Amino acid sequence: MKGLTAKQKEVLTFIKDFIDAHKYPPTIREVADKFKISVKGAYDHIKALEKKKCLKCHDNRSRAIEVVLDEGEESDKITKLPVLGTVAAGKPLFAAENFDGTIRVPAQFLGKGRYFVLNVKGDSMQDAGILDGDIAVINHRNHAENGDIVVALIDEAVTLKRFFRQKNRIMLKAENASFAPIFSQDVKILGRLVCIIRRYDR
Repeated sequence: MKGLTAKQKEVLTFIKDFIDAHKYPPTIREVADKFKISVKGAYDHIKALEKKKCLKCHDNRSRAIEVVLDEGEESDKITKLPVLGTVAAGKPLFAAENFDGTIRVPAQFLGKGRYFVLNVKGDSMQDAGILDGDIAVINHRNHAENGDIVVALIDEAVTLKRFFRQKNRIMLKAENASFAPIFSQDVKILGRLVCIIRRYDR
């Protein structure tokens, strides 16, 4: 972060950590409270970071601070993906109300196409190494091959399971012996699992 003062580095690190923890940026007042400075002082630090192309600020919006790539990072090496949190039954997965911020993912994990991120809930896929609290990176697509782990819509609920096409139906198989397979002729594929992101200190 060449060219930043020590305090600017501290402010930028706080903003990044806040976004990682809350999935949305802090307000200027929250920055001021953190560093025990005036709102004007926090505003000046944020504007200085914006001038040095570390942040983007959107006027007339609350929580409108966006972190730009760090110096030395190339835009083609880091991709921001939308996080879609808990999905209420009956609401489309890609509805605006399901948007829960973004997460930065190394581009080498991704191929062509569109991607999104889901927070894994439950232990139905634990034998495939997918644990409760994991972050699943999903390639948005409407088809799958047998054995793929997919995000599927069935009976107005979204689930992460292993996909198998049978003669007259689809089987969605859990990777946990405690969960029975789901069989249906009406399954909509929303995407295929690409990778899992896990924190060990949660």
